[in-house]
Amino acid sequence: MLGPIPMVPLISATIAIFGISLGLAWYLSRPLRHLSWALGRFADGMLDTRAAPLMGGRRDEITDLAQDFDRMAERIELLTQVNRDLMHDISHELRSPLSRLQAAIGLIDQDPSQTAEMLQRISYESSRLDGLVEELLTLHRLNAGSTGTPPQRVDVIELLQAIAEDAEFEARAAKQTLRFEATGRFITMAHGELLYRAFENVIRNALKFSPPSGEIEVAAHIINDGTCLAVEVHDRGPGVPPEMLNAIFDPFTRVPGSDPVTGSGLGLAITRRAMVLHDGRIDASLRDGGGLTMRLTLPKHD
Repeated sequence: MLGPIPMVPLISATIAIFGISLGLAWYLSRPLRHLSWALGRFADGMLDTRAAPLMGGRRDEITDLAQDFDRMAERIELLTQVNRDLMHDISHELRSPLSRLQAAIGLIDQDPSQTAEMLQRISYESSRLDGLVEELLTLHRLNAGSTGTPPQRVDVIELLQAIAEDAEFEARAAKQTLRFEATGRFITMAHGELLYRAFENVIRNALKFSPPSGEIEVAAHIINDGTCLAVEVHDRGPGVPPEMLNAIFDPFTRVPGSDPVTGSGLGLAITRRAMVLHDGRIDASLRDGGGLTMRLTLPKHD
């Protein structure tokens, strides 16, 4: 027959278990409260909030979750700042042609004899605005990962040939020389219109910044056992400062001293995003003797 249960050891064990449970609950709930606090601040728009520093020296799944939150927060904060900067640049770019349009209209009101000249100016500024808006919409679609059409089989070398022929015609008018070198075929699944625009932007930039009687070289080579196409565009223009070789692919980036050259500042940004969309890339480097080399690489997709 069992004797009476000793009460003192039982009470002691109960108190010990209760204390351990409280300590464990505090240990687990404290970082969760910190994480909840960080989420609340972030939801209120304080995008610089970070949770990992609040975890102390912990090394567990909750700390991993806090680090994941911080990476997400940093990315969202960066994208938000980029969008703010972009909106500021867009407003500035739109304000300039709109101001010139208003000035032209005002001059017509003041002096009707200038109507014909001012109408030409209005037509020119309207065309620039239309081109800027079109490029902004293209850039927005690319940033959102939307192309509007499914990929199709495209012979990229044939596409480059068409761009080079048009560019060579324009080069002759400026007493420039454009040389195009490519052999074979490189057929891949791609968005042909976007690739056309990407390569055209680079080649037209080379024409735009090259001096009269300058030479532009465009060469396309199939590499990596036929799995990749490398396209290089060389010019003898003024080039860019070494520290801007990557920045020139950001929207509305202006190279010091290039003010007389017209343009929206979106062409290379569109090119980079179009290449990334096709798992490719574009890099810029300075040429010996002056000028710039743009290298575009495009992998094949079947």
